[in-house]
Amino acid sequence: MLAGRPGTGKTTLARRLAAALRAAYLRIDAIETAVVRSGLAEPPVGPVGYVVAHELAAACLSVGTAVVVDAVNPVPEARAGWLGLGQIGRLRVVETVVPDVDEHRRRVERREADLVGQRVPTWAEVTADGYLAWDEARDGPRIVVDMTDTEVGVAAALAALQD
Repeated sequence: MLAGRPGTGKTTLARRLAAALRAAYLRIDAIETAVVRSGLAEPPVGPVGYVVAHELAAACLSVGTAVVVDAVNPVPEARAGWLGLGQIGRLRVVETVVPDVDEHRRRVERREADLVGQRVPTWAEVTADGYLAWDEARDGPRIVVDMTDTEVGVAAALAALQD
């Protein structure tokens, strides 16, 4: 399960991990965009993307298929929702970061939607989105991956997940 603010490389890392691990790839943005495009909800859609992804992940895990979940997971409630999956399969959490604020902002401002109907957040929205810092006592352990250099970040994540 990936976590991290928009623009920190979650989708890039999730795609690469899913390919390397031969895992199912579940992207909250894709689920939420499809829900909005279908007319079932207007943005923001609330927890629906997380609920759908959770059920799909559980279904995959129940038949032995590894899963990579690409989600912001901004608040403790979102993070806690994944803990039950640890009873079905091994849960590993990777939080992506880009420590340099200017680089992070540049990535957010240059980001383009890659899904039909997707709306990407502005820098103002990213910095005001209510993302709560990870607290391992509250949210559980996680692997922090610096995605400033994509190749280094992917290699670090793969190495950490191999143990």
